[in-house]
This record gives sequence, C-alpha cells and structure tokens, in this order.
Amino acid sequence: MVSLDELVAFLDEELKTSSISDYPGAMNGLQLANGGQVERIVAAVDASLPVIQAAAAGGPGLLIVHHGMFWQGAQAVTGVFYRKLKIAMDAGLAIYSSHLPLDIHPIFGNNILLAGAIGLQNPQPFLNHKGVSMGIQGTWEGTRQGLSDALAKAVGGPVHLCPGGAEAIESVGVITGGAGSEVAKVAAAGVDCFITGEGPHWSYPLAEELGVNLFYAGHYATETFGVKAISRNLASQRGLPWAFIDHPSGL
Repeated sequence: MVSLDELVAFLDEELKTSSISDYPGAMNGLQLANGGQVERIVAAVDASLPVIQAAAAGGPGLLIVHHGMFWQGAQAVTGVFYRKLKIAMDAGLAIYSSHLPLDIHPIFGNNILLAGAIGLQNPQPFLNHKGVSMGIQGTWEGTRQGLSDALAKAVGGPVHLCPGGAEAIESVGVITGGAGSEVAKVAAAGVDCFITGEGPHWSYPLAEELGVNLFYAGHYATETFGVKAISRNLASQRGLPWAFIDHPSGL
C-alpha cells in the first residue's frame, strides 16, 4: 500500500492544482479521503454513480477523475449523492478530481495528448484565458478528410465536422471538452481548423461564416487521455496496479 497523502501531494504539485483557476464546481484536488492507504489506482472521466460503483469493487484505492462530484455546487447529502459517498467510503475509495489543470498539463494533459495522437506538429499553447493557455495550436499537413480520419482513430469513435474552411489543412487548434463556443476566438487567433469535443448549435453556422473547419469529436472521448496518462504514470512510480473505467456518455 501507498500513503494517500503521498499520492495527493504528487498530484497537487505535478498538476499545479492550487495555482490554476477553474470553474467553482470543479473543486480540483482531493474531494474525498479514505483511511489513508491506497492499494490501487482507478481512472475515469466522470465521478458518476456507475463509475464509483465499479471503482469501489476491489479494496482501498484512489479514483482519479476529470469531472468531480461537485459540478452542481453545494447540495444536500441525500439521494444519489449520498449513495455515491457511502459506496466510496464503505469501500475505502478516495476521489481526486482534476479539470483544467489536467486539460492543459504539458505532458499528461488532454490537449497535448490528443494533439500527439493526431500527429500535430510544432504544438504550442494558445488561446489565453485569465492567464491560462486553454489549448494547443500546431501544424498539420494534409486534407480535411485525412484529419477527420486521424481524429476518429484517436478518439475511437465518430467525428462531426462543420466543413467551413478549406479542404487543405494547415493550422490546427485543439481544446478538449466543451469549447465549441470559443470558435470566434479561435478564428481570430488565425487557426483554420478547430478540434474540440462539443459545443452549442450556433457554433456550426458561425464556423461556416468565419471559414473555420470545426471538428466535434465528443466531450467524453476527447477527455479520456489525461486521466489515463497521469494514473498510469503514478501507478508505475509507486508500484501499484491501475485500471481505467470506460463509461462513455456519447456526448
């Protein structure tokens, strides 16, 4: 077994948890402690009831997620929320959440790992928001269809395309998750192709008007990379087993 405090200290330092601002409901960091010892690491995108039920089987562990338990803000400990906490606590399952810190991490981040998976060249941080670079920008030589195929292979699922720009691809911006509403800022940054997970309906006609190829590869599908990478690394360092719980939303 490994000390929970030791694992949390590593994650907090590596992900710069305390220094990266985020949505209030993200509550990055340790969200639920256990008795203090961890014998396995489990990764998942969401701290949902089915995920916690699956993660709780197997003894004391640490569940590392991208979307934690408090997106809806303060809530009474009743109903499903009570069930999640009780299941985790009875099993000795601690829960650690990392949202934007894990999206933007230069090694374990969703952005950089998806960019690498599609073969993006010369990746650089871009789209600054409150002092944080929200995405990765780089070059990609090929066709729009070729990029769509590479993206579908990387996320293991379908890709929805708004073909607003040219067939030949040059500059690509990547922001995983639900960043479709940023299409105007992305266009202003000089990117002719924008990859994200999902966005509002109006982003499609806007992308057409701005001349941007907009790829939606799924909010869930684009955010599996980070939790897998940081969990694999942490488990390897500490000699612990690890597993990924795949519970896709289809969104």
